[in-house]
Amino acid sequence: MAIRNFNEKTLTAEVLKRVGKAPDKRTRQIMQSLVKHLHAFVREVRPTQEEWFQGIQFLTATGHMCDDKRQEFILMSDTLGVSMLVDFINYGKAGKATESTVLGPFFVEGAPELPLGASIAKPGTPGEPCAVSGTVKDLKGKPVAGATIDVWEGGADGLYDVQKPDGTNLRARFRSDAAGRFRFNCITPVSYPVPHDGPVGKMLVACGRHPMRPGHLHFIIEAPGYEKLVTHLFVKGDKYLDSDAVFGVKDSLIVSFRKKNAAGEATCAYDFVLKPKKK
Repeated sequence: MAIRNFNEKTLTAEVLKRVGKAPDKRTRQIMQSLVKHLHAFVREVRPTQEEWFQGIQFLTATGHMCDDKRQEFILMSDTLGVSMLVDFINYGKAGKATESTVLGPFFVEGAPELPLGASIAKPGTPGEPCAVSGTVKDLKGKPVAGATIDVWEGGADGLYDVQKPDGTNLRARFRSDAAGRFRFNCITPVSYPVPHDGPVGKMLVACGRHPMRPGHLHFIIEAPGYEKLVTHLFVKGDKYLDSDAVFGVKDSLIVSFRKKNAAGEATCAYDFVLKPKKK
């Protein structure tokens, strides 16, 4: 006999029964877990109809803020700590391998590939000049030659190039040399707010939180036979290291950008260590 007159106690079981018919095992697992936790959340907070609709409007507004240059759902995931939780689960920590952190919402495919030693900053870009160098090696200390190194950062004004109409700037791709070495010039990273003019910004205000991130350089490093590394290098001494809006700071990724070289530039040196690809 069909059951149509559900109540607060019987509804969840029927929803689970129906999504449990999904032919794909992983889809079935995900949907059943989602229903269990979502229904438990609703029972716990017991939202009014008005609060339920406010939640719908928040998600709708979040979608409306997404385009090819901005991903408000990634920003929401970042600021709720979900992105870092997914990162912990999937990348984790292995021996001396460099730790990972969040991708962030401003990575762009197809950054220009530049020779080692080039600057990712267009001439005249405001900010303190900085020379970055280091190596890419494996867990045994063997150099990883030809690794692709995507790097990007926000400007001295706290904005990324995709937030401005001036074209590509402060992002590029390099390749490590035969000894696994790399070097490039940029500007010293500064702390900045994540975009907070949309629904995620309103959420932060409602939670009594600030939108600031400590200064950092973004990296994606890839090489055949190794796990892709998505990480940052954070500026030592930045006042937001302990309250990063996206929970991305790890002690091993904090480095000094203060030492000056002969050219009067700030310097940063870091040796990345890649994990072998999972079999």
